[in-house]
Amino acid sequence: MSDYRKVPVKRFPKAAGRKSAEATYWRKFQAPILVKEYASISSISFSPISPYDFAVTSSTRVQVYSTRSHTVKKTISRFKDTAYSGTIRGDGKLLVAGDASGLVQLFDLNSRAILRTLRGHDGAVHVAKFSPDHMQVLSGSDDKTVRVWDVPTETPVVIFGEHEDYVRAGLVSQEHPYLIATGSYDHTVRLWDVRSGECTMTMKHGAPVESLLMFPGSGLLASAGGNSVKIWDLLSGGRMIQGLANHQKTITCMTFDGSASRLLTGSLDHHVKVYSTRDFKVVHNIKYPAPVQSIGVSPDDTHLVVGMNSGLLSMRQRLLKTEDIAAAKQKDFRRATKAYLKRGSEYQPEVHDIRVEAKRRRQLAAYDKLMRQFRYGDALDAVLSGSHRPIIIVSLLEELHRRQGLRIALSGRTEKSLEPVLRFLMKNITKPRYAPFLVKVSELVLDMYDRIMGESYVIDDMFSRLRQKVHTEIQTQEKLLEWLYSIYFFDVNDTLE
Repeated sequence: MSDYRKVPVKRFPKAAGRKSAEATYWRKFQAPILVKEYASISSISFSPISPYDFAVTSSTRVQVYSTRSHTVKKTISRFKDTAYSGTIRGDGKLLVAGDASGLVQLFDLNSRAILRTLRGHDGAVHVAKFSPDHMQVLSGSDDKTVRVWDVPTETPVVIFGEHEDYVRAGLVSQEHPYLIATGSYDHTVRLWDVRSGECTMTMKHGAPVESLLMFPGSGLLASAGGNSVKIWDLLSGGRMIQGLANHQKTITCMTFDGSASRLLTGSLDHHVKVYSTRDFKVVHNIKYPAPVQSIGVSPDDTHLVVGMNSGLLSMRQRLLKTEDIAAAKQKDFRRATKAYLKRGSEYQPEVHDIRVEAKRRRQLAAYDKLMRQFRYGDALDAVLSGSHRPIIIVSLLEELHRRQGLRIALSGRTEKSLEPVLRFLMKNITKPRYAPFLVKVSELVLDMYDRIMGESYVIDDMFSRLRQKVHTEIQTQEKLLEWLYSIYFFDVNDTLE
């Protein structure tokens, strides 16, 4: 008796299109606020400092938007030509941007004054980034060169000129500021060492490189070009470990979410795809009205901003509950206090967390206890009288049939105990998932209780309706079989011809 197995609950495949946890998370972002800019939006950069305002680069200006009001706070328009790659510094005080004339300029975000102008490029500067120490600037240009500038002296520290085409992507490692990665239209991704002034690694992407991302720890590098994203293992000499090709057209931009657990890519096919960085599978997809040119996610994961070729700027905000905000705040408890001992007790697991379930002894349901005692009729009464789902009742009936106890459970019933059985059969016999088995159960009930017809008006009416439903269901299944055979023969004839 101690090794009794509970009644196995029948399981069906999940219907396509059912909402996943990731889909639910991304749908929390409200309907987008759309703003029309004058030209294509080439860059979006969030400030790492709260309240996480973001810079939008379009045409000959860079505009700083507020994440609270979703309106323009400041406009920097002191460019002689089209501006590119407006990036906010790590402390949120300065902004760097390149332009089509070859200049790289540094601005004070408070006064909007030009603090430095870096001259030296002969082509448009599409890459302008700060180093983690805030004292150097990386720039990449259509003149095929990559430069690292010393901000105080306005002079280049080093110049790399091994690319054979336009340089359109670049970044500085956050953990190792002397490592620089650049991507070019010559289909290559290069890793540079500022200390030696040489290229230490070259990776062939196979298409013009539009965007680069360095994973936390600087061990992996993602490059986007053509309709694919490739993940490179820098620690093993630049070996490609993963290729992602889920877009139909050129991928123009990439970004991480605040925790770097998701990778977002934007493409000219109007789609933004969200990948899990654990297995690099697509977990969500968002469609936009125009080709996507730039993308950004706020460090606190509350804003998703997308810029498009048509000049449309889409801003989506995810509203947080009060308890979520309170839980996100780090608390510094004093040791040996009650609050210190209870810290973490209210933590709610994230979607990507691995749960270690405690082994708990599960209590048997009432019908399981009766099945354990071979009281089949009482077990059927218990499952019908409770608020159990139809799948539970069908599973119990199938288990009774497997044990050859279905006739025992249905026999010897009075008008009162037979009525719930008939009601369940009439309600669920037309459902495709249960119909094949419930038709057999209904035929068994009709055969067993045919002799009591005429003794109760209620039972007679229910028997009549059940008999009609069984007859209709059998006819429906026969017609479906005829259609299936017809389709099969048509396919065979087409194959032979």
